[in-house]
Amino acid sequence: MSRSIVRQSKFRHVFGQPAKAEQSYDDIRVSKVTWDSSFCAVNPKFLAVIVESSGGGSFLVLPLSKVGRVDKNYPLVVGHSGPVLDIDWCPHNDNILASGSEDTTAMVWQIPDHTPSRPISEPIVVLEGHSKRVGIVKWHPTARNILLSAGSDNLIIVWNVGTGEPLITMDDHPDLIYNVSWNYNGSLFCTTCKDRRLRVCDPRKREVVATNFEEPIALLELDTSNGVLLPFYDPDTSLVYLCGKGDSSVRYFEITEEPPYVHYLSTYSSKEPQRGMGFMPKRGVDVSKCEIARLYKLHERKCEPIIMTVPRKSDLFQDDLYPDTAGPDPSLEPEEWMDGRDDDPILISMRDGYVPPKSRELKVSKKNVLDSKPAPRRSLSAVDGSSLPVSSLFVCLSV
Repeated sequence: MSRSIVRQSKFRHVFGQPAKAEQSYDDIRVSKVTWDSSFCAVNPKFLAVIVESSGGGSFLVLPLSKVGRVDKNYPLVVGHSGPVLDIDWCPHNDNILASGSEDTTAMVWQIPDHTPSRPISEPIVVLEGHSKRVGIVKWHPTARNILLSAGSDNLIIVWNVGTGEPLITMDDHPDLIYNVSWNYNGSLFCTTCKDRRLRVCDPRKREVVATNFEEPIALLELDTSNGVLLPFYDPDTSLVYLCGKGDSSVRYFEITEEPPYVHYLSTYSSKEPQRGMGFMPKRGVDVSKCEIARLYKLHERKCEPIIMTVPRKSDLFQDDLYPDTAGPDPSLEPEEWMDGRDDDPILISMRDGYVPPKSRELKVSKKNVLDSKPAPRRSLSAVDGSSLPVSSLFVCLSV
């Protein structure tokens, strides 16, 4: 008789469950724009959701603790003249968020710790360089103040938001860019494109370093709708969570270095389809409950947290579930990164949990225009503010 060998993994039993009803965020009018982003971004302090609004170009930012019904008059972040298409929290400052819009600009915002008394309408900096809508904004994982934007003009621009300057422009894509993902240390990024090609780009060399992948190392056919897949990768656990827009399931897989490389774990299913999804950075999970991931599912009128746990009998800190994770401090300055240096994220222990620091203001220093060369055709402008183990897996969106 032969016995089947069961693969050993501490993540074979990961259970997903929705938060209690009173822990949801209700009466949120989620945007109906037909764009393929997640419409939601979350960090240990805030939940941000792109919403429908009469003036267009708005999104909602709530403190994580402000659960329950959201007042219809709650102040929005309003500054774009066209619908907001993508939002992304800065990994090095929990109060800084970037947005991209149909109005062809990207903007960077300082969100106060306190509830604002009126709409937030003044961004820290306005980044003007695209000729068509900006559908993707992505912060660099390790370098301070480095932000990538991608537009429907098929351009990718890498910015230093501390000065408001474009550092790198790449026009290597012949068609619409669907998604962009930095690798673990930010030395490269990967894109998916309407031309059905996957590209690995070296931004500092301003070139595509890989496109013609012969075969995938693993191929899985999913029984899902034709909606866009939103993938979220956790480098600490090597787990991938796949959420289909318009689908009602979250499928999760473990990635290993040995064949067959991708191992299906389980599926979290609910009755309501998701309009979008946010993914909490690891430093924001609750280690006392063996929570290894938390997703924020957008319904038509609410946002519902989904908790992923690995059940354990002991109440002690589970070292094997929580290796040191990326903390809030950058490991590189913009100039160091531009000079070719690479560094992994600065790691922190999760043993005592994570307490977000108080608001730190982003300083924007505008250079004297008289000391610079004439502006290129794609201009930029800054708005004054008072003061303003390790895996390198890329995870990109595909249709």
